[in-house]
Amino acid sequence: MKKWNVMKPEKPIIDKLVLGCSVTSLTAAALASKGYSSPEMVMEKLEAQELSDPFLIADMQKAADKLEQALEEGRRICVYGDYDCDGIMATAILYSYLMEAGADVTYYIPERSEGYGLNKNAIDALSDDGVELIVTVDNGIAAIDEAEYIYILGMELIVTDHHQQGSALPRAEAVVDPHRHDDFSPFKFGCGALIALKLVAAMDGGDYTLALEQFGDLAAIATVADIVSLTGENRFIVQYGLELINNTDRPALIALKEVCGLADKKVSSHSIGFGIGPRINASGRFGSPRTAEKLFLCEDYDEAIVIARELDSLNDQRKEAENQIISQIYQMIEKDPSLVRGRVIFLLGKGWHHGVIGIVASRIQEQFGKPCFIASEENGEIRGSARAFGEFSVFKALTYAGDALSKFGGHTGAGGFTIKEGRSDDFRRLIEEFALKEHPIMPAAEITADAPISAMELTVDNIRGLSALEPFGMGNEKPLFYIENASVIGVAGLSGDAHTKLRIKVGFAQADALIFRRSPQELGFKTGDVCAMIVSPEVNEFRGNTSVSLIVSDIRPQGLEQSKFFAGETAFEKFLRDEELPKNYYPNMLPIRNDAALVYKSIPETGITLDALYIKLAARLNYCKIAVSAEALRELGLIRWSPADGRFFRLKVSHKADLDKAPVLLKLKEVIGRHYSGVRLP
Repeated sequence: MKKWNVMKPEKPIIDKLVLGCSVTSLTAAALASKGYSSPEMVMEKLEAQELSDPFLIADMQKAADKLEQALEEGRRICVYGDYDCDGIMATAILYSYLMEAGADVTYYIPERSEGYGLNKNAIDALSDDGVELIVTVDNGIAAIDEAEYIYILGMELIVTDHHQQGSALPRAEAVVDPHRHDDFSPFKFGCGALIALKLVAAMDGGDYTLALEQFGDLAAIATVADIVSLTGENRFIVQYGLELINNTDRPALIALKEVCGLADKKVSSHSIGFGIGPRINASGRFGSPRTAEKLFLCEDYDEAIVIARELDSLNDQRKEAENQIISQIYQMIEKDPSLVRGRVIFLLGKGWHHGVIGIVASRIQEQFGKPCFIASEENGEIRGSARAFGEFSVFKALTYAGDALSKFGGHTGAGGFTIKEGRSDDFRRLIEEFALKEHPIMPAAEITADAPISAMELTVDNIRGLSALEPFGMGNEKPLFYIENASVIGVAGLSGDAHTKLRIKVGFAQADALIFRRSPQELGFKTGDVCAMIVSPEVNEFRGNTSVSLIVSDIRPQGLEQSKFFAGETAFEKFLRDEELPKNYYPNMLPIRNDAALVYKSIPETGITLDALYIKLAARLNYCKIAVSAEALRELGLIRWSPADGRFFRLKVSHKADLDKAPVLLKLKEVIGRHYSGVRLP
């Protein structure tokens, strides 16, 4: 269960935005909830009409002049990229421009096995190839030693990057990065491809016309795929680029749209993020990034479709590798549930593909609602990736555990690390220690609704008006709305009960509410129930009919007290971790035999999650008694817990089990005995 936050924007602000921005009430409410209190703020943040002058970025003039000089002198240039989508697009932008300008130019993108950024082996190879000037895109700001090596070999360097500067800048003819400490350009959040596009514009005298027409689509793809904030100039480039993509004659995009199933559909930021981007990234994860680069440099559709199909196949391999790792992780957790009961999750495997463990960490973090550190051991080396949310900082956690690491890096929400030989247990202990010190109460996974939505607002026109906020993405998420007192008037399973459709009535309005990846049985709602939900409203068009449809992000019975749920969940897990609780908690956690019997009978053979079990029994038992009962039943082999979907399944058993011998109950009674000596326990 996620913690719900429901924003309640002020009506005067909503009215002001409706009038001043000519938007619907739902759109105005979504804007107000994000802090936009005036039409001027909306225009500044969401309606950027152009890109800022490229020469406002420090060293941009130097970079453009140096490249122009190299062109005139016929010096050999190498565009040095990165193996992710942003690096591949940035390389295509700058390499294509220089090649068309008549430069003696090549490009180099390191394989994932080489690691991120400049490396000395690659620099040696470029020197042997006669390269005289290296221009980085999407990397280089931290390459202090590598930059010096470039000059030792008699070459020169231009850095273009969008990552944070360290304590010093690398030696270079120019360092173009909005995050330089001495940079005062107005927009700091562009990806590497946008910086490359701005360099192209700078070489064209600062005029963006050619750069946008030729490369706006590539910069848009990189912006979405790199998950940078879709506000300001990023919003402009994605809006501009989507127009190009939807009217493209670029063979690479025609072919990619075909393999993604988008040939006859309008491409959106969502299509890029979940269709086009992953296929480009797959080349760097499971093949060579040069395959994707070759696709975007080719000019023939027949060649492009062959490469696009290869990327599609690599993406399938990526998904298969993810699923295999996830399956192994589920098996590990089912055998040892304590792996996901810590304050953070740390999982260590062997031979897990390093190209996907970051994605796997994201999935595990999302599923279990905890910061997740996943590592794989291969050839004696243990490398990992981490993902987190809220106020928990991955980088601070890695810094705290630095003694057990040979190297690490990252930021608040994500990071990478390498564990010293034989120190994985120390690493686990240290990140748990950090979590306990920094977060006595761990951040809960949350979902935020931008505003409540009333029956009067559930209209096709009002919901269509939300399109004014597109494109959606990081920093400009798709709006979510809170619906309360929704009466269930129909329940139906979809795709063999893999999903559920509820027909609901809110006041005088009716709508279909779609809940994905939860069966009607698991959901537990029936006709006549009253629920609350957080939804993304959409307009559904089918056979000429237009109606409102609700995509449900979360749902629960009306009136459920989430504070009691989270307090109980926190107490139960603290008990399992041997963390001290107020002594009066322990007796209230201990179920009697009838409590455990009720929990057992409430678990169907088809399975039920602990969240749903709590909702079902909250009127009779507190969370801890339900959780302790379920754990005892699992330990005794009467039920099974599946980490894959979080469900408990009642098992068919022929033997009798002595509830008093369940380890969790023995532990709880022992703790109670310490606090209440002489008290008779049930």
